Amino acid sequence: MTPHPATCTAFEGYRRIASGALSEVALAVREVLARGEQAPVLIFDDITSRPVEFDLRGSPEEILARLASQAPGEQPELTASAEEDDAPRGRGRPRLGVVAREVTLLPRHWDWLNGQSGGASVALRKLVEAARLAGEDKGRKRVAQEAVYRFMTALAGNLPDYEDATRALYADDRERFEDIVAAWPEDVRNHTLCLAEGAFGTHP
Repeated sequence: MTPHPATCTAFEGYRRIASGALSEVALAVREVLARGEQAPVLIFDDITSRPVEFDLRGSPEEILARLASQAPGEQPELTASAEEDDAPRGRGRPRLGVVAREVTLLPRHWDWLNGQSGGASVALRKLVEAARLAGEDKGRKRVAQEAVYRFMTALAGNLPDYEDATRALYADDRERFEDIVAAWPEDVRNHTLCLAEGAFGTHP
């Protein structure tokens, strides 16, 4: 079973029912369904926009008990291996987790690296770290774009200029995207723009 998200948001048609902790949203959805509302009710993970389903049978206490049993547990702490902790320490510099491996570069590359402050090893570590951070930023942006797209596809597919909004999202055209979304129903617009913060980043 896929674990529930930490928070989610529920919509009845284009109207937001509730947003926040699972228990609050589940009970709010139960109340709406009990009234026999005609508009479809959809619940979204606040991070990924993947659909969330609740088992709403029984009393509120029974619903909350099921949610508590299905909530994901805490992530175990990462600890160093016993082999690394128990290894005898020799003289000299302490171990910093450095692994010696061979790197093949052209002479001009070595010339450039050796001319950098701190030498080749320091320069290489800085380059790798910068590339790693850049990759993580791109990854976070892609995940945010996918979350916006999932939400829009599920709830805004019939709204004006939906296709243009999708193109603006992936073209990184924030101004065009916000102009289109501004004409959508208030709750849909606000949730879409909130999700899109990660896709476009913050304003300069």
